[in-house]
Amino acid sequence: MRDTRPRGSAVDDTTSTGTTPPLDPAAERSRKRFARRQWARRWLAWRYVVAVALVLVLVVGGLWLVLFSSALAVEQVQVQGEQTLTEDEVRAAAAVPLGEPLARVDLTAIRARVQALAVVRSATVTRHWPDGVTVAVVERTPVAVVDVSGQVRGMDADGVLFRDYQQPPADLPLVETSSDTRADALREAAEVVTALPDDLAARVDHVDVVTVDQITLVLRDGRTVEWGSAEQSDLKAEVLVPLLERERRAERYDVSVPGLPTFE
Repeated sequence: MRDTRPRGSAVDDTTSTGTTPPLDPAAERSRKRFARRQWARRWLAWRYVVAVALVLVLVVGGLWLVLFSSALAVEQVQVQGEQTLTEDEVRAAAAVPLGEPLARVDLTAIRARVQALAVVRSATVTRHWPDGVTVAVVERTPVAVVDVSGQVRGMDADGVLFRDYQQPPADLPLVETSSDTRADALREAAEVVTALPDDLAARVDHVDVVTVDQITLVLRDGRTVEWGSAEQSDLKAEVLVPLLERERRAERYDVSVPGLPTFE
């Protein structure tokens, strides 16, 4: 048959049956490589955004869980170290807010409330995950009892009065004061009492305290010892003990200046 198409006209790539000829395998591989490179470039650009978004989700979720969720709220309060106090007394003073997220509990405020108890020398408050608070107390230890206007109170080594007694305990020295006795004088008296050796302490009936440098030991046999302040108490005791044995007839001893003791 004669070709009636005009000269120079484009030749149709399709066959007479209307089908497309198969693609060149090399061209197909090149196309796929180009597509993969395009996807890799897009992923490089987005992966940092995805990573940051994931981190933010984790951080926000963790903060909500710890700071606001009831999953980590306070459910129990443990008390340690109590002796004269009861656990209920410590818990009442601590006033730990049950049901509040553990991370938001104010440990400093709890410690301050517990240490406000006269018998507590120090307190430590800690969190115990997931739902507990522990309050550990160290109670004051009496080294003497003080007669305050007829009321007998325990005194610790810092001169702090912290508990009442119906009767003075036989194993604790008695400290007598006046209405003018100040807290610093009580601290000084506590230092004197704790510095006395056992053999000398056994001879003491009570300790009279007026000021920081006017402290007097009254012995069980009625003799008195002018002690002065707590300074050089060890040396004063060392000087006094043999003096009491050697000068039994004296009624008054003065070791306030231990290098120059006197008696009369």
